[in-house]
Amino acid sequence: MKIISGDGSKLLVLIAEDEPLIQANLEDVVTEAGFEHLAVSSADEAIRALEEDADRFCALLTDVRMPGEADGWDLARRARELQPLMPVIYMTGDSAKEWAAQGVANSVLLQKPFVHAQLVTALTTLLNDAATSSIGQ
Repeated sequence: MKIISGDGSKLLVLIAEDEPLIQANLEDVVTEAGFEHLAVSSADEAIRALEEDADRFCALLTDVRMPGEADGWDLARRARELQPLMPVIYMTGDSAKEWAAQGVANSVLLQKPFVHAQLVTALTTLLNDAATSSIGQ
């Protein structure tokens, strides 16, 4: 199955995860779900990619805790400044209690470990919600 945008291109998901094995697993899940991806190992790298061209990304998948200046919370806030309706999925092993205070609106938090279907469901649900919201604008 390939997920296609209105202009015929595959949708690009930005993945920010600092653990190489988890990052590779996420890349496989996103690819199997029909999406293209750009994977980076820090929020700082992801922010640079967004600042270059936020509109090329259909969604953000980010770990909460990563090395560098910015963390996943900062990354999601910057993503929403650049693209207000961007779907955001947070992943964490220990920061779920902070989601209400730190997370952006209309986002999803997946507690690690999670099953692949949870990620695909969260991604497609958020993309559908964003598409519905953008129609009303």
